[in-house]
Amino acid sequence: MNMSEVITRINVLAKKAKTEGLTAEETAERDKLRRIYIDSVKANLVGQLENTYIVRPDGTKTKLERK
Repeated sequence: MNMSEVITRINVLAKKAKTEGLTAEETAERDKLRRIYIDSVKANLVGQLENTYIVRPDGTKTKLERK
């Protein structure tokens, strides 16, 4: 399942939750899909930060360090 399918399904379940409510299976599916989405966003952010450099006024580059 690609990310656009995950987001679409999350939105469908959110709309259903607002209008008629969710079953226990649908709530579990929604929670699983939300976790997949959050993990994907976090992984993308970490990837961006690992490739981020600080450019000093003198022109030197310093790789961003983890804290």
